Amino acid sequence: MGNFYDCITEFIFVEDQPEPADVIFVPGGSYPDAARRAAKLYHQGYAPYILPSGRYSITRGHFVMPEEDVSRLVEPVGKDAETGTVQHVNQERQAAKEQTTEGGCYETEFEYLRAVLRAAGVPDEAILREDRATYTYQNAIFSREVLARSGICAKRALLCCQAFHARRCLMYYQEQFPDTQFFVCPVVTKGISRENWMHTVPGIDRVLGEVERCGGQFHAIMREHMGEAR
Repeated sequence: MGNFYDCITEFIFVEDQPEPADVIFVPGGSYPDAARRAAKLYHQGYAPYILPSGRYSITRGHFVMPEEDVSRLVEPVGKDAETGTVQHVNQERQAAKEQTTEGGCYETEFEYLRAVLRAAGVPDEAILREDRATYTYQNAIFSREVLARSGICAKRALLCCQAFHARRCLMYYQEQFPDTQFFVCPVVTKGISRENWMHTVPGIDRVLGEVERCGGQFHAIMREHMGEAR
């Protein structure tokens, strides 16, 4: 017999096996995991393009790279014996460091995610640009506009996002891409997974918060569609 929260788990934690697609979507955020998953899928040949989306969180009004990433980018491995200059972990990390402003900030989530993709070996020509979105629905809206301008028809798409955010991301992208078949390829972040979310206060707050947003935020969207249908 299942537990009473199984239905919540199945609703929120959407996950599919990846299938060949036309594009990989990465909704914006200040974490590298989804972009790294997208890069891996790209290298495995699942799609020719990756579209990371995001300006910054509307609640913050600016983007600050996670401190753990700043530390990793500038982690020294020693000094050159002849010049005495500090050597960094690798050229990709040093290049990414040089793209940041003082304090380890990128101008946008897109720039940060692009740096993560580049460090993972994804070429610039495979990375599409969306740097205006400040929340998830805009990620979907502006990503659709980018594909339209680029002449890319996304009949099938992969969606790389946080595991606890998967359902709401999928709903937004499905609303904007009604003719696209999506395959959700999530990553576990903040230690919150389908197996353990119900055992911690942060997990419960995150997951049930997503349930509430799926109802509250889609109220206006669905009513708007009703108006268009009349």
